[in-house]
Amino acid sequence: MKQRIYQVDAFTDKVFSGNPAAVCPLEGWLSDELLQKIAMENNLAETAFYVRQDEQYQIRWFTPKVEVDLCGHATLAAAFVLFNYENHHSNEIHFNSQRSGMLAVSNQNDYLILNFPTDVFERVDLFEELTNGFNIKPIDALKGKTDYMLVFENENQIKKIAPNFEEISKLKGRGVIVTAKGDKVDFVSRFFAPQSGINEDPVTGSAHTTLIPYWSKKLNKNELTAIQLSERKGYLKCKYLADRVEISGKAKLYLIGEIYLD
Repeated sequence: MKQRIYQVDAFTDKVFSGNPAAVCPLEGWLSDELLQKIAMENNLAETAFYVRQDEQYQIRWFTPKVEVDLCGHATLAAAFVLFNYENHHSNEIHFNSQRSGMLAVSNQNDYLILNFPTDVFERVDLFEELTNGFNIKPIDALKGKTDYMLVFENENQIKKIAPNFEEISKLKGRGVIVTAKGDKVDFVSRFFAPQSGINEDPVTGSAHTTLIPYWSKKLNKNELTAIQLSERKGYLKCKYLADRVEISGKAKLYLIGEIYLD
């Protein structure tokens, strides 16, 4: 059995930057075990699988270790594949996730715009287990549905953070977002998720469902710009819409290939 596969760099306008994701269009769902093995073999932060269902697409996301509830950059990559290579003819795509509900992606002037549900989060104490993973102490902490978020004083601290992945992996949840007000953009961030098999994710669209409402209220503006300060870097345009957020970026194709499955 042969299976088509694409690799796309998301939230960038050039290859070898942004966040690489694999995308596998399926005629029907394979077993969960096989989906996880494909993601493990790809060894990328995320592999997205989708199946067309009438006018929508069922979508799922896997890291090399686990299936996750939501992934922004792999959804952006899947939309890029559909718009450019898999014969989707309208300017909007409707994905449906059993874990995250309806997710729309529109194509406007070379930007792909994700429409995601806003995260629900609350402030938490800076307890020792939370701060042990970082060499710089944050000034605030929050907990969303799946991630912790630590707020720091400035962009330079985000650049200089040296994460202790062994300590971070002890936290319950998907991972930890670190963020601060940006020097040339509204906010910057990084994302660490060793407990999900990703020490540092290059660009994390889903983390912006927490970041956008936080910084929108902090800066008193609904349209924001952001950079994820990983080694590969990612550039995002953001909009706060109360119970939803828009996360916009570009993407570039890296490869088209075939997987051979017994």
